[in-house]
Amino acid sequence: MNSILSFGFRKTSIFYGIAIFAILSIVFSIIGFEYMDEQELASIDTNQPTNAPTGKVSVVINTQSKVLEVYNDDQIYKKYRIAVGKSKTPTPIGEWNVVWKDYNWGTGFGTRWMGLNVPWGTYGIHGTNKPWSIGQFASHGCIRLRNKDVEELFEWIPVGTPVRIDGRKAKIERNLKYKTSGSDVVALQLKLKELGYFQGRADGLFGTMTEEAVKAYQADKGITTTGVATKEFCAALGI
Repeated sequence: MNSILSFGFRKTSIFYGIAIFAILSIVFSIIGFEYMDEQELASIDTNQPTNAPTGKVSVVINTQSKVLEVYNDDQIYKKYRIAVGKSKTPTPIGEWNVVWKDYNWGTGFGTRWMGLNVPWGTYGIHGTNKPWSIGQFASHGCIRLRNKDVEELFEWIPVGTPVRIDGRKAKIERNLKYKTSGSDVVALQLKLKELGYFQGRADGLFGTMTEEAVKAYQADKGITTTGVATKEFCAALGI
């Protein structure tokens, strides 16, 4: 009987020992990862500047490479790794501006928030309480940075800073006309700009300038000048 009890005790001890070891391994792995995340992966190149740019600042975000670039007088100044929107909640492609800034904007948004003037939703550049998501398609459309990165960027870019977001353009699945808005309008504006018909910002708002650009293209191609970009019209543009 004693040998049976002794065997049971040893078996229980081994089980708890393995469980404690597994838990400690996970804890130390998380601590080690977060340290590496903050110390080694804070920026793409550790030789990048830490002083604020002194010229006119602008931002370019590439959703495919998941990189945010800061420009100083149209010259690349610094790059950051970011997380962007998942396929079902994509980051809005287009040409925006920072329209407001705030501290500790809400749970999950890290220590800083910079809102963009996207007309069909609330999107911004912000920090995160999930630093391991950086470098992934992970958000609901916003652009995430590590808190130490977003705190630096927050001090560098004032309200009004232009932010261009590049990436996969939206499919055109409806007719676009005056007063419509959305990522599909951005795709139309970018195409018309590429062809030399649209001179404004690709802001997703189908206003007078976009309508006039559509009419100008229609007139040049011998199409009835309605100013409406039908699905067939967009398909002919290759979008």
